[in-house]
Amino acid sequence: MFSASDLKKGLKIEIDGSPWVITEFDFCKPGKGTALYRCRLKNMITGAGMEKTYRPTDKIDEPDIEERELYYSYNDGHNYVFSDPVTYEEMALAPEVLGDKAFFLIEESLCNFILFNGEPIDITLPTFIEKEIVETEPGVRGDTATNVTKPAKIDNGYEIQVPLFINEGDIVKIDTRTGTYAERVSKKN
Repeated sequence: MFSASDLKKGLKIEIDGSPWVITEFDFCKPGKGTALYRCRLKNMITGAGMEKTYRPTDKIDEPDIEERELYYSYNDGHNYVFSDPVTYEEMALAPEVLGDKAFFLIEESLCNFILFNGEPIDITLPTFIEKEIVETEPGVRGDTATNVTKPAKIDNGYEIQVPLFINEGDIVKIDTRTGTYAERVSKKN
C-alpha cells in the first residue's frame, strides 16, 4: 500500500483492479484545510485517462506489476513464443495481443515485458530493426523532390513508406515504436 505522500510522476498504482500510471502530479496546500494531491492517470491496459485527487490520509493499492526481459524464440503457427534467458521458461502470446508489433519480431531479439498479475499488458521491442525490402516500384531517375515516398513491403508482408531511392533487396532500418522507415542500411549489389 502507498500513502498519498508516496505519489509522484511515473508511479504505478492500482485502482478498481486495474493498473494505472501517474502521468502528471501536483501538490496543493490551500491556506485552510488539508493538502491535496492531484494526479492525472493513464490506464496501462486500455490507455484511458482520468484525473483523481487524494488526501494525505488516503491509502492507494500497489499493483502486482513485474518487468521481465524475454527473447523472442519462434512462431508455433498460432502463437508467438518467448523464452526467459535464465530459466528457459516459455510464454506464448496470441497475435491479437501483439498487434502490429508482430511484424517487427526477429528471432533471438530481446523484448521487455510488463506483466500485471502474471499476464502481459505491454511489450517493448528493440527500438530499431533491420529488414529487407522484397517488393517496391523502382524509383524514377531524376525525381529529387524532397520527402516524396512510395510504398514498399518487407519480408513478412508489412508495408511501409520509403524514399524513392530505395529498391528491392535493400536493407532498411525500421523504427518499431512507429512502424516507419528510419534509414537505408545497405544497398542491393
